[in-house]
Amino acid sequence: MAAPLSSIRVLDLTRVRSGPTAVRQLADWGADVIKIEQPSSDMEEDPIGGERCGSDFQNLHRNKRSLTLNLKSPEGVAILKRMAQTADVLVENYRPEVKVRLGIDYPTMSGVNGRLIYASISGFGEHGPYRDRPGFDQIAQGMGGLMSITGLPGQGPVRAGIPVADLAAGILCAQGILLALVERERSGQGQWITTSLLQAQIFMLDFQASRWLNSGEVPQQAGNNHPTNIPTGAFRTADGYINIGASGKTMWERLCRAIGAEELLDDPAFATNALRSENRDALTVEIEGRLACAPSATWIDRLNQAGVPCGHIYSVDQVFADPQVQHLSMVETVASPYYNPLRLVAQGVSLSRTPSEIRLRPPECGEHTDEILSSLGYAPRDIADLRSRRVV
Repeated sequence: MAAPLSSIRVLDLTRVRSGPTAVRQLADWGADVIKIEQPSSDMEEDPIGGERCGSDFQNLHRNKRSLTLNLKSPEGVAILKRMAQTADVLVENYRPEVKVRLGIDYPTMSGVNGRLIYASISGFGEHGPYRDRPGFDQIAQGMGGLMSITGLPGQGPVRAGIPVADLAAGILCAQGILLALVERERSGQGQWITTSLLQAQIFMLDFQASRWLNSGEVPQQAGNNHPTNIPTGAFRTADGYINIGASGKTMWERLCRAIGAEELLDDPAFATNALRSENRDALTVEIEGRLACAPSATWIDRLNQAGVPCGHIYSVDQVFADPQVQHLSMVETVASPYYNPLRLVAQGVSLSRTPSEIRLRPPECGEHTDEILSSLGYAPRDIADLRSRRVV
């Protein structure tokens, strides 16, 4: 069975994280992705992207072929345009002015191929007063409000433990590309997809943003407690912590009975969700007092039997040891010169007939240059000449 995107060719001009995240979403579902990179002698040091053999790069760039191309040379741009004539998608995450300076911006490339879907990720947007600012995930987390609501009350701003803005921008970009591909079936025309780290981070605020926009509430740090639904958070047991989600009358009653705290049901301080929220610190003391008599595993079993949402709080190694995680096949392996084998995080969504697949290890820089140029009609002597002049 052909993969969902097996007929789609993608030109990948991305680097670091947000762009590669978008392209990975396409590559894992079968798209023919050509990663376009500077010739090795021209490559700049890129500590943010990490070493090519590093686990981060290897996880981001699977299922791609690599072509080296010097886009600062007219011939390099000409080769890109030649490739764009038959490509479906081009993805880039340069600063907005860079693609214009190189002569590979959307108006130019759409003139080469009117069906081309051109996708851009920037720090702050393609237009506006911050257009030319460099973007970085933590900057977007701060300006997008996330750091003001993450962490313990009074702790000061705290970044999330994963690059939320980068990842969200990449996934939203991939979604936009898929929408444009569907629309192209009707119109026959490509279009320009744009998103930014700042937009993605604000989008991810979700209900916290709506609290301000519609109720005038400025959300604050709430630590491990849910900001509005109590008791929902992390609670100490005899040997660690577990998460419990018991907001709402039914779950609250189930929790009290499961932990032997029926008397809390009659306590006027906890009679409603609003009162439980107002008295959350006192409620936490009461709940943890009951949980202290048994280890986390005991409470996980007991609460699940009672129908109360709960779960372990794992370290990353414990995540992948969990039997449910293993059942979900969240790790795929592929042969690699650096790891034996290379273990990669699988996609988080499944299709029953056409599943995602990690087919290829991440390529070496320029590993497929000859193969790709040959497919464009370049003879071996032409490729050798391009190499000698450092066009590829």
